[in-house]
Amino acid sequence: MWTQKLRAPRALRPRTLLTLGAGVILGFGAALAGGALADRPTEAARAPQASLPWQEASLFAEVYERIKRDYVDEVDDHALMEKAMRGMVAALDPHSAYLDSEEFNEIRLSTMGSYPGVGIEVAATNGVVRILKPLEGSPARAAGILTGDEIVAIDGVEIGADLAGAIARLRGDAGSLVRLSIRRDGASTPLEFTLRRAEVEVHSVSATTLEPGYAYVRISTFSETTHADLSKAILALKRDNPGGIKGLVLDLRNNPGGVLESGVAVADDFLDAGVIVTADGRTSDARFEMDATPGDLIDGAPLVVLVNAGSASASEIVAGALKDHGRALLIGRRTYGKGSVQTVMPLAHGGAVKLTTSRYFTPSGASIHGKGLIPDILEEGAGSAPAELSEGSDASPLTARDADVRLGLQTLKREPLIAQRAAGATRLLVP
Repeated sequence: MWTQKLRAPRALRPRTLLTLGAGVILGFGAALAGGALADRPTEAARAPQASLPWQEASLFAEVYERIKRDYVDEVDDHALMEKAMRGMVAALDPHSAYLDSEEFNEIRLSTMGSYPGVGIEVAATNGVVRILKPLEGSPARAAGILTGDEIVAIDGVEIGADLAGAIARLRGDAGSLVRLSIRRDGASTPLEFTLRRAEVEVHSVSATTLEPGYAYVRISTFSETTHADLSKAILALKRDNPGGIKGLVLDLRNNPGGVLESGVAVADDFLDAGVIVTADGRTSDARFEMDATPGDLIDGAPLVVLVNAGSASASEIVAGALKDHGRALLIGRRTYGKGSVQTVMPLAHGGAVKLTTSRYFTPSGASIHGKGLIPDILEEGAGSAPAELSEGSDASPLTARDADVRLGLQTLKREPLIAQRAAGATRLLVP
C-alpha cells in the first residue's frame, strides 16, 4: 500500500516567490527572465521612507534636464522616467527589473498554468521566430501546426525575429481569431492558418515508463500547477506499473525555475523530514526556512535527478535538497548557480518592481550562487536538450534517444550506488 500526500501547492508565505534564473518559461511562448509575486506590501514598503539626499536629487534633476535639453532626439517625459527606473533597478543585479503593466501581466500568467492563446511554445533562433512545440489539446495542435515551423507573419504583420512582438500578437481574448503565416520545410510557399484562441492549459510535468517498474518524470518549469501535475503523473505511473515503482528518473535539465513554493512542494514529495531550503535577507519576510513533511510519493524507491547548465534556481533548490539529504543521485553537468530569490512587488500606478530580496541555502547550509551544484555522476561536454516524449506505438524508446536518461536508468538498476551515496559518498564517476 502506498501513501500519497494530498495537499494543495504550499502556501507557506502569503506571497508567491519566484526563483527564475537563466532560461526561459514558455507559458505562451515567452522567454521570461524570472521574478516573484507578492500579494501584500513588504516590510520594506511599510517602513518609513528615508528622504533622498538633496545632493543626489539635485544631480538627478541636472542630468534629467541635460537630456531633455541637449539629447539628439526629443524624449517624452514618461518614457524618460521609465528608462530611469529601469536603469536604476537593473543596475542592482542581473535578476532585478522594473516591469511595466504588460510585463507584470506576463509574469503572472507564466505562473498560473493556463492562459488565453493558441497554445504554442516559440523561441527566436537564427533570425526567425520558430515553434518549439504546439501544446497538447491546443488550437495550434488541432490546426496541424508542427514543431520547427517558422512564424512569418501574424494577422498580416511580418514578424522577423521579434519574439516579444510575436507573443503580443498571439495573445488575445479566448474566442477571438488570429491568422498565422507559417513557413515549413519542404513547402514552397507559406502556409496560412486561422486559429480561434482558447484558454490553454500549460502542464509542466510529463511522464512515461522506461521499463516495467522504472519511471521517468520531466518537470520543465515550476508553476502553480506543478505539484498537482506531478501527483497526477505519479498516480498514472503507479497504475501502469502494478508491481510498484522500483526507481524514478527525475529530469530537471533546462528547467529555469519558477515559483519557489512549487519547487519546495516537489522536493517535499520525495522527502519525509528535514530542511528543504533556508533564505536570508534584510526584512523578516525575506528570512525563512521551509521543511519537509512526512510522506514520499514513491515510497523511498531509488531516485536519480538529471541536471545541466540550464537547471537553475528552483530546480537547484529541489536538486540540492534531494542531494544533501542523500535521497537522490544527481547525474549530468554542473547547474547554473542562481542562489537568489526575487519578489515582484506591484506598484500603485500599475507595473511592478522585481527585486532580489533573499539569498537561499541548501539544507547543508551551502550557497550555490555563482557555483552551481556538481552532480554525483559528472558527465563531460555540454550535453544536449532533453528528448521529447514521442507519441504513438512505433516511437523509439526514450532511452534510445537520450543518453542521460539511459544513464539514469542504468544507475537506478545499480541500487547499491544509491545506498552508497546516502551513506555519505560525495561523488561517483561514470564506470
